Amino acid sequence: MSEDADRDLVRCWRVWKTVREMCFDRGYEFLEEELHISLDEFRQKYGLPTGYPDRNSMNFSARPSEAMLKQHTDPPTSKVPNPTPNCGTIWVEFCQDTSVGIKQLRTFAHHIVGNSFHTGIFITTVAVTPSALKIIPTILPTVLEVFHEQDLMVNITRHELVPKHVLLSKEEKTALLDRYRVKESQLPRIQQSDPVAK
Repeated sequence: MSEDADRDLVRCWRVWKTVREMCFDRGYEFLEEELHISLDEFRQKYGLPTGYPDRNSMNFSARPSEAMLKQHTDPPTSKVPNPTPNCGTIWVEFCQDTSVGIKQLRTFAHHIVGNSFHTGIFITTVAVTPSALKIIPTILPTVLEVFHEQDLMVNITRHELVPKHVLLSKEEKTALLDRYRVKESQLPRIQQSDPVAK
């Protein structure tokens, strides 16, 4: 096994673990052994005979937990007595193409829509072309997030200097505004481009 292959495999293992941890933190269901896989287990499961990782076999889906469904469901009203949750199954895909553009994102979007996934995460080894990033809102009615592998080497939410971020439900937000007697516009904002928001 070459040194480059081993380095690539270790990097994929770290990225794969980070993605699973972040999906778990969002509220998706995983078994304990799925979150804490050793490098040797990862090598046996996802390694090719050449020593490089097989990114195509690293793709996975996860369904939301009951707590996540409850948190992402609006309270019932007289007009909508049975509201539907604003979340669903997620699909995570690792792309090993050496260039990623509109074609790859369209294929990914068709897979998401065709298999009724609510959210998709697309992870690449290279930067996505700017024209492809611009069309994301137009090709996919659901949520699509694109990450570069380099950005997922470390789970930033597990760092001691990063405070815990919690997404509030509508009821929790109302209770918070009432408790501090403030308007929503008076709360601090987080940018969409902030790494924790992503």
